[in-house]
Amino acid sequence: MKLSTPEKIRTLQRKLYTKAKHEPSFCFYALYDKLSREDILQHAYALVRSNDGAAGVDGCTFKEIEATGGRERLLAELSGELKSKTYRAMPVRRIWIPKSDGSERPLGIPVIRDRVVQMALKLLIEPVFEADFCDHSYGFRPNRSAYQAVDAVGNALLKRRYHVIDADLSKYFDTIPHAKLMATVAERISDASVLSLLKQWLTVPVLEEDGEGVVRCRSAGRGTRCGTPQGGVISPLLANVYLHLLDRIWERHQLSSRYKAELVRYADDVVICCGGDPSKALGVLKSVLSSLGLTLNEKKTRVVDARRESFDFLGFSFRQRKSRVSGNWYPHIEPSKRSFQRLKDKCRQLVNRHLTPMPLAQVVARLNRVLRGWCNYFHYKNSSNVFVKVRMFVEERLRNHLRRRFKLHSRMQAYFRFPAKRLYEVYGVYKVPTTAGWKKAHA
Repeated sequence: MKLSTPEKIRTLQRKLYTKAKHEPSFCFYALYDKLSREDILQHAYALVRSNDGAAGVDGCTFKEIEATGGRERLLAELSGELKSKTYRAMPVRRIWIPKSDGSERPLGIPVIRDRVVQMALKLLIEPVFEADFCDHSYGFRPNRSAYQAVDAVGNALLKRRYHVIDADLSKYFDTIPHAKLMATVAERISDASVLSLLKQWLTVPVLEEDGEGVVRCRSAGRGTRCGTPQGGVISPLLANVYLHLLDRIWERHQLSSRYKAELVRYADDVVICCGGDPSKALGVLKSVLSSLGLTLNEKKTRVVDARRESFDFLGFSFRQRKSRVSGNWYPHIEPSKRSFQRLKDKCRQLVNRHLTPMPLAQVVARLNRVLRGWCNYFHYKNSSNVFVKVRMFVEERLRNHLRRRFKLHSRMQAYFRFPAKRLYEVYGVYKVPTTAGWKKAHA
């Protein structure tokens, strides 16, 4: 559920945005005093609570805080510490999230009190930087979505920008130089107390459990010079602020018109659609990233011709295809093979022979949650063919599970006993749509 911002906070944000928009060189020097306001901390807590994240290094959860009536006490303590400038951030708990290529992504989880303060600060400084951000940046911004980035790439292909640079930044969140990031933030915010808070969160120690369950410090705290923890509330905004330097160079030097190269960025996912030779645009990209202390992943970064091969962006696959009706070329956008494979792997985990002792309603409920989430995101553009495959896979997978659950000897028996209609009407399986999202929208 999306929470609405109280009008008093919205008015403050509007004033900050207007000031920043009208005066691009203005540096905000008095924001810290607003951080301890009761309404801002309360709304920050509500926003963090709506995400319902995991506990930090202290093991404290939202349920434990609210069971003892500690919400008001927590906010009062934070307000007092912020006013007296005695607030200190606690270490971050690190866990590892497996990726599709077999590697792992580090995820830093701050404690709840730190998340609340980070959200409160984000409410104040986000409007300032939002006034500066470019139109071709879509990630982690209010009123922006992945679909807008997908549409931007599709529109670039419609303009015959067929040569696509599919760029991958190597460990972006872990390699952001603190000194350069703080200098970038200081261009807009000169409040020393706010900058001190940001520095605390960037240099806070990182703790994680090793293979034997022993908690060890994986970061040297103040000795840390690079990186912002993925999982922190403020991290996506800081990542956008730093890569805005790339956006600003691209816009000020009019590289889009000079090289016929349209830049589309969603956080650290970058795609450049070129109308001619992409080597010049790629050279500029490498040069800018090098000056920022960042590097491209040479193995994953590639240049493709969208007329001959596909490329992936934000889970979707893009390729030029010829319409069977009109004969015209158009950008065909559908869920990527990797996204489809991830869904199949997840469904295999949720519906397998080892789960036959579990109540069937529980198995179906877990499966439905995954299907709804996947379909809600990917039911867009030319998704019909992939969604047909998804529905067929889910039906077959569940039918095999029911065959083992009810000890049927052949698949033919399962087809007769569990037809598709029975799966949906009796067992309540989520019915995957098989028409493209744009058809439904235009209807």
